[in-house]
Amino acid sequence: MDVYCFDFLGFQETLRKMRDVDDKIIYALNALPTESFKGQVNSEGTCRDLYAKLQQSHQSRQNNIRNCITFSATTLKNLREKRVSNPNDVETDSKFKAEQRKLRVLQSELNVEDIIKERTYKAFNERCRAYFHAE
Repeated sequence: MDVYCFDFLGFQETLRKMRDVDDKIIYALNALPTESFKGQVNSEGTCRDLYAKLQQSHQSRQNNIRNCITFSATTLKNLREKRVSNPNDVETDSKFKAEQRKLRVLQSELNVEDIIKERTYKAFNERCRAYFHAE
């Protein structure tokens, strides 16, 4: 899924969609068989596939957030230079402050990712530890 860093609302919406796999982890785990049905379904394969999907999703989101942080930091640097060369430009000053806020929010998204990952892997491990152990 492509993330466009210049459209912050679009970025947040895309991130929300990308977090869908984490939001639905309990449903996915509830689809796993209980001990009494263990032999009828390949729980190890199901857990392995779910783990791979989670890993890919987390890596993709983290990369997208980091790319947008880099994009925003570069934009901020350029605005800072414009601001220094023309300190009375109200529009540049306003854009600079908005970009600063955007960068802070983007950086906080990395913390949100850590919390989401921790919650997701806790649920995953509680349900899949009997079938699958991550490398």
